[in-house]
Amino acid sequence: MDHVITNEKNISQSKLPLYTSLAIVALIISAYFFVPSAQNFMDEAWSVLTSGNNQKIQHWFKGFGWIAPILLILAMVFQMFLIVIPTIALMVVSILAYGPVWGSIIAFIAVFTASSVGYVIGHYFGPGLVEKIIGHKSKKKVADFLEDYGFWAIFITRLNPFLSNDAISFVCGVLKMSYRKFITATLTGIAPLTIFIAILGKSTQGLKTGLLWGSIISLLLFGGFVYWDKKIRK
Repeated sequence: MDHVITNEKNISQSKLPLYTSLAIVALIISAYFFVPSAQNFMDEAWSVLTSGNNQKIQHWFKGFGWIAPILLILAMVFQMFLIVIPTIALMVVSILAYGPVWGSIIAFIAVFTASSVGYVIGHYFGPGLVEKIIGHKSKKKVADFLEDYGFWAIFITRLNPFLSNDAISFVCGVLKMSYRKFITATLTGIAPLTIFIAILGKSTQGLKTGLLWGSIISLLLFGGFVYWDKKIRK
């Protein structure tokens, strides 16, 4: 009986990001249909961000002045608690908006900030809160992954553009991993991905293709490492 109650509790906890995301989506949709100024802003944002015109994107973001980079960094922190805004999307937007150099720096700072916030939440608030955010099963899987591969688990998760890397920040904090080790692995993994996006960001199609192949290659390399670790080294 207790086991059933625990499972139901874990399922409910793991759906917190889903409920939060749905509430935000519902709010955005309501604003779009009932608030004319919000509709105009969203239409303009969609038109600009999907235009593939880097100069147009840069000009639109610069219209927000000095606050735009801060908003991007805050959005990176906020997206850890949602399922509708992937980290990679915000990195791409940053680089398209501010160019390969400043855009990369902003994206780098944003990932550093978000990762540090996630680590602090896990470290100081413990597994109870973390399980409410990502669920018990996800926390356990990530914890097992980290205990097996440590630094390299963080590195490959940051490096691969299609892996969800927010949970790993929370769990590293829960496991009381050294912050220096955690942030070094994070920045070492995110640096080549940021450079990769900056190089390919001139072409939307090239960016899509490059990210796909980069993801496949990084997974294959890590799969080879896991095979070597489990079958050959041991």
